[in-house]
Amino acid sequence: MTTLRADARRNREKILAAARELFRERGTAVAFDDIARRAGVGIGTLYRRFPDRESLIRDVTVEGFESGLAALDAARAAGGGPMAVLEEVFRRIVEQRDHLVMPLIGGPVLHDERVQELQRAIVDALAQVLEDGRAQGEVRADVGPFDLITAAAMVCRPMPHLPKEAAQALAARHTAVYLHGLRPAGARPLPPAGDPSAHLAMD
Repeated sequence: MTTLRADARRNREKILAAARELFRERGTAVAFDDIARRAGVGIGTLYRRFPDRESLIRDVTVEGFESGLAALDAARAAGGGPMAVLEEVFRRIVEQRDHLVMPLIGGPVLHDERVQELQRAIVDALAQVLEDGRAQGEVRADVGPFDLITAAAMVCRPMPHLPKEAAQALAARHTAVYLHGLRPAGARPLPPAGDPSAHLAMD
C-alpha cells in the first residue's frame, strides 16, 4: 500500500469512520454524498480515496476483520484455558462492535485476497481454540467456528434506538448466556445449520 501524507491519511480515516456509521445505520447502499458529508470532506476527496463502492466496502471489511483477528490473537496470547480465551475474545469484540460493521457471515461476499486471507485466519484460529476446548472437556462437541462467528455477528448488530451504554450491556449479557451454552454439561443436540462456509469467498 502506498504511504499516504498525514492529511490524506486523516481524510481516509474520517471517510472510513463515516462509512462504518452509515453502513450500520442505513446499509451499504447509502449515498456517497452522505458519507462525504458525515466525514466532513468533499465528494472529490472521497472518490480519490475510494473510486467505487466496492473499494470502500472492501476497506471497511478489511479493517473490521483485522480488528477481530487482533482481538482473537490478543486473547490467545493472554493465556488461560479455551473458555477463558473465548470469553476474552467476545469481551473485546463487544468493546469494538462499532468497528465490526461487516460480519464474516452474512456480510457482502468479496472476492478479495486480503479479505479471504483474514477469513481463513479467523476460522482456523477459532477451530484450534474449539479443538483445545473439546480436548480439555470445556466445550461441547457439536460447536464449530462458524457458530462462534455467527454469535459474534449477532452481538455486534446495531441497536440504534438504545443508548450506547445500554446496547453494550445487553451485548455483554447475551455473550455471557451464549458462552455458558458452549459448555458440555447438560447440552442438548443442536439443530442442523448446513455449511456456512458456502456463503464465503474463501476459495
